[in-house]
Parts: sequence; structure tokens; C-alpha cells
Amino acid sequence: MSTKCALTVIDMQNGFINESSAQCIKGAKATVPACARVIEHCRACGVPVFFVSRKYRTDGSDVEHTRFQSWFDGGKALSDGCAEDISASAPKEFGICSRDYVIIKPRYSAVFHTELDLVLHRLGVNTVVLIGTTTPNCVRTTCYDGISLEYNVVVISDCTSSQTEEIQRSNLRDMKNVGAQVMTAEEFIAGAELTDSVTETRQAVAAMQGI
Repeated sequence: MSTKCALTVIDMQNGFINESSAQCIKGAKATVPACARVIEHCRACGVPVFFVSRKYRTDGSDVEHTRFQSWFDGGKALSDGCAEDISASAPKEFGICSRDYVIIKPRYSAVFHTELDLVLHRLGVNTVVLIGTTTPNCVRTTCYDGISLEYNVVVISDCTSSQTEEIQRSNLRDMKNVGAQVMTAEEFIAGAELTDSVTETRQAVAAMQGI
């Protein structure tokens, strides 16, 4: 396989998983076992694992204006951690270790104003595999940004979550239609072939230029 992958685990932390949190995503907790299997599989295969999570300042100065009121009314969730706390706030099944990468993001996308793109390039990665929550927000924006930055994007359907099944289905469909490869955890672990459209496009452009 010509692709070199990295796994990006998005926002799988207590603030989005625990039912007591004002920011809880209804479908997130159910995806934890599948996410754990994919994480372990990637580690075993030497695929780098990135945990990209949210952290807000306690004064609310960096909270999205569209989320500020619900964040404030809900007790300022996700504002009491830091990069070192992600291993404690993520599900214990993930077993975050020293070889994993931990990145704090200020907005929905795992790429926006983070070092993720830089590190992926340094590692020679051309395919990003996305799991986590939420599908219509953080997963989808990361997917679109990844495509914009010339990555192949794979979304693991049963390792992502939304507030309703309808939202989940429609957003997976949209990402597939825009060019992401959507598959299940079982298919990914079984070694489903990953499309390398980045290389194919570069070869086609080079051919047109006579290179």
C-alpha cells in the first residue's frame, strides 16, 4: 500500500462523552469500544495516533461565539483541562501513552490553528483516518480541511457520533460525496484498501505537463 496513514482521534473526552456534561453528544459513549479497537490496531501497525481535543480558557475568551451561551449556562465544560490532562479525561480504554501525540485545538477542526498539519508532513503522512465526535462539526470540518490540504481522508463510520442517527447518516453521506472514504472499524482493521487519490492526482497533473 502506497499510503502512509495517521489516526486522528477527535474530542473523545469527558466533556463530550459523559451524560452529565452540558456538551455531551448522545452517540459518543457507544463508540468508545470501536474507537479503542481502531486505536490499538493502529499502534500495533506502527500508525501514529493523534489525540486532538478541546480546551477553553476559564474566562471564556476563546469560546466560539455560537457556543458561548450554552458553554456558560452548562457550567463551563472543557475549560479546566490542559494538554497534560487529556490522558485523564479520555476514556481509560484508549490508554494514551507517551508515543501518542496530544494536540489542543481552539476550534472545531483539528487542523485550524494547530500543529497537526506540520507534524503530519514531517512524518510523511498523506492519509488521515478520522474517528471521534462530533460528526457534523469537528469530524466534518477536519475532513474538509484535510482534503483542502491535500490529504486522503478516511472516516470510520462507527467510530464517529452525532446527536441523532439522521444527523450521523446525512453527514457521513456528505463527506463521502465530497471525496472522503467512509468505512467501518471492522473493514479498516481487516485491511480494506485505502484510496490514494492524492498520488493519482499528482501523477495526472504531471502527465498533462509532460513531466
